[in-house]
Amino acid sequence: TVIVSIFGGRIMLKKILPFLLCLTLCLLVGCFEKKERLSVDRGEEPQSSEPSQITPVLYKNPLTGISELTEDKADDRPVAIMINNISTAQPVQTGLNKADIIYETEVEGGITRLMAVYQNVSEVGKIGTIRSARYPYVDLALGHNAIYLHHGQDNKYCGPHLKDIDDINISEGNYGFRIKNGLASEHTLYTEGGKLWDGLIKDKVKTERGSSAAWASFADENTPVTLENTASSVSVPFSASYKTVFKYDPSAGTYTRYFGNTLRKDYNTGEATEVKNVFVLLTTIKNYSDGYHRQVLLESGEGYYCTEGTYTSIKWSKGAAKNGFKFTKADGTELSVSAGSSWVCIADKNTSKPVFE
Repeated sequence: TVIVSIFGGRIMLKKILPFLLCLTLCLLVGCFEKKERLSVDRGEEPQSSEPSQITPVLYKNPLTGISELTEDKADDRPVAIMINNISTAQPVQTGLNKADIIYETEVEGGITRLMAVYQNVSEVGKIGTIRSARYPYVDLALGHNAIYLHHGQDNKYCGPHLKDIDDINISEGNYGFRIKNGLASEHTLYTEGGKLWDGLIKDKVKTERGSSAAWASFADENTPVTLENTASSVSVPFSASYKTVFKYDPSAGTYTRYFGNTLRKDYNTGEATEVKNVFVLLTTIKNYSDGYHRQVLLESGEGYYCTEGTYTSIKWSKGAAKNGFKFTKADGTELSVSAGSSWVCIADKNTSKPVFE
């Protein structure tokens, strides 16, 4: 009888056990649903087992109009760096393809020099080669409230003007270093964006902008601007031997920079320099009284704006050194600029005849 009872109990247990498990599961689910309903009734968010994902907030770059910066970088002062553009040194240029704005205008001897402006220089990498300061570039840097970096200066005209701006004279061991590139020593000085910015902070250079007004009136970054005239190629002659050419790439929506017919690539990365916008600002350029250094007037004038393979005539003004540029259409209405990087050619209105094809 004992054996029968034991076996009978086992049979009964086997029948009851699934029922007990099912009942327990139902009670647990009911409790969870009740807890969820109570949370919703109290205005609480239901808890999820999925990990939360926080989308970082990006701020517009005031130099490009693109949402690409963290809040601290949007509030930083930009950095403007003088870049060697003598034809011999152009093949060893690096960092231009990461610049937000590049200015090009005449210096002595019929050559041009560049000034590359970066809102977030810490992410650029190598930049160079670095050359000396000239008067108009100080005015251009002041218009951005930028920290101005160079290697030496024209002491007669530019030297006294440097007192008007926060400038850094880069040399070996002072934010700069030499790289052997097969050229003479004056064409071998570079800096590195991350180390440069860390050094500026360490040396207590004022790095906070205080104002983040946009450089131009940028259109929505997802809505490129198109204009009334075709400009698949833009040629800007600065002198008999210096002509900068931009060729439009429809697949990328950008202009690629050439020196004459020669494509110039980044010495470090091998990348071409591509920009969304090309400005051609015409003004008076003449010699100073020494008959050698060039004076570039930055009051106002006419010019052209190119983007998306198109162009239009514009008017521009700057005035005081600390002022930024203002751009309008030829009729005086506001000029809408495509969001993206820009190359600004400042050429002599009496000798430079830009060609658009």
